[in-house]
Amino acid sequence: MKKRNVIIDCDPGIDDSLALMLALSMEELLVVGITIVCGNGPVDMGFANAKKILQRMGRLDIPVCKGAERPLKREYVSALETHGADALGESFLPEVPGYEQPMDAVEFMERELKKGNLSVIALGPMTNLARLIQMAPEAFDQIEELVSMGGNFRSHGNCSPVAEYNYWADPDGAALVYKTAARSGKKIHMVGLDVTRRIVLTPDLLEYFKRLDGELGAFVQAITKFYFDFHWEWEHLIGCVINDPLAVAYFVDRTLCEGFEAYIEIDTEGISMGQSVVDEKNFYGKKANGVILTKTDSLRFFKLFFGRLLKLKEQKLDLLEMLVRP
Repeated sequence: MKKRNVIIDCDPGIDDSLALMLALSMEELLVVGITIVCGNGPVDMGFANAKKILQRMGRLDIPVCKGAERPLKREYVSALETHGADALGESFLPEVPGYEQPMDAVEFMERELKKGNLSVIALGPMTNLARLIQMAPEAFDQIEELVSMGGNFRSHGNCSPVAEYNYWADPDGAALVYKTAARSGKKIHMVGLDVTRRIVLTPDLLEYFKRLDGELGAFVQAITKFYFDFHWEWEHLIGCVINDPLAVAYFVDRTLCEGFEAYIEIDTEGISMGQSVVDEKNFYGKKANGVILTKTDSLRFFKLFFGRLLKLKEQKLDLLEMLVRP
């Protein structure tokens, strides 16, 4: 099997951390590096959390490079109220010293992309990618495929009535990336809230995970407990939405989601700041620069998630059909 080379650009983050765990468990992927952007937590916190996940997965050989400490133009607003004081569910795992890289995220992206045959899975605000466009546009053009967890189409926002957090946190960065994609003929795969809201880790699913692997299950429980509590307090949801792992799963298996191609712009100001404006009816008459996902199969996702992280055979996954909500 030929592996696909990827850089994961992220802001760990509870669901980013689960996404990293999934990516590192997938034989189809070769994670060339992890780049950190300010988002759920500050860059230094994201860097620390990425190392904790890599240590847990036995993969501290993968370089982690710090990137943008603030959005392109607007003030930085974290999501620590969602992810906890340490951005990792207030698990307060031991720090992993060292592993500082000699180059920043943009320098690393530029170097690796110029080698060719490399895609990017973006799980946080698009500031690092926007800075890459500003500093080395020819390297951005070398991205084989770009999958972004961000945005929303029909679904309501999660930090304003119309905006998803990653695009709201740096609307100017996201706008630049989509406009550049339009000019270069790229199509960004937008794994937005329309599909990620279907991926709910429930108490029953977590308990089954723990039964199958007590040690790894306890780790997942430690980093998601805060997330469970947040979702109950604010959405009266019994469980937590784990957005980012779906983007990784979709990158490997395109049949997990369905959608359509259209032109997308990101609003950068006013009450609709960060909104992903999807021209479904082609009012603008512009070529599509995005693939907007609107449907997903949550059961198949969780079979993949459990199967890869726990290295399970198909028959061990049959019980999930009773645990995953329709």
